[in-house]
Amino acid sequence: MVVDDDEFLADAVSTALRYEGFDTAVAGTRAEAVGAVQRYRPDLIVLDILLPDGSGLDLCRALRRSAQQVPVVFLTARDEPEERIAGLTIGGDDYLTKPFSLGELIARIRAVLRRSGSSGGPTPLVVAHLEIDVAAHQVRVGGQVVDLTPTEFELLHYLAVNAGTVLTKGQILDHVWQYDFGGNDGAVQTYISYLRRKVDTGHPRLIHTVQRIGYVLRPPEPTP
Repeated sequence: MVVDDDEFLADAVSTALRYEGFDTAVAGTRAEAVGAVQRYRPDLIVLDILLPDGSGLDLCRALRRSAQQVPVVFLTARDEPEERIAGLTIGGDDYLTKPFSLGELIARIRAVLRRSGSSGGPTPLVVAHLEIDVAAHQVRVGGQVVDLTPTEFELLHYLAVNAGTVLTKGQILDHVWQYDFGGNDGAVQTYISYLRRKVDTGHPRLIHTVQRIGYVLRPPEPTP
């Protein structure tokens, strides 16, 4: 769970974690976080210290007093040693100052989860009959393993993480092939065709073309 009143930052962290295969929930205040902890029972909390209705330090104290040992990684714009010591003393598991690297935050989250007894690995991403295991870099369709090239895997994973959202060809190029790729929209179309032949041969199909815009991986509508 990500607790931060900065909506842009909370969304960025949540999106990065989802891309790594984690389920996420977001709260913007201490009060929202208290309710969300009870509702979701998170495996780890990324907690801003300065919240609009109280302190993240106080929230961590309250969690520890209630015998909830959920790991906490503090985020703060302050880097005073006293605040860092306070955060770790009251039961925080790690401490990161803003601005920070999302890659470093995710690495620290995995390390804290490992220390707390969890594997720290993402759960498989499942959309209908499609399952993507990021840790094993493996894809199953209807329970059967399908061999994909690294680029095909990256493209399918990007579509699945954004299931239900139409992605433009430009967005796909920038994410899958990175900004220095010298290709064009034809590369996206070609690899979409590869994926359809390998993982989307059943009915209903998951990968859809949105004319003049791009592509979307859309789970089938539930049967009434």
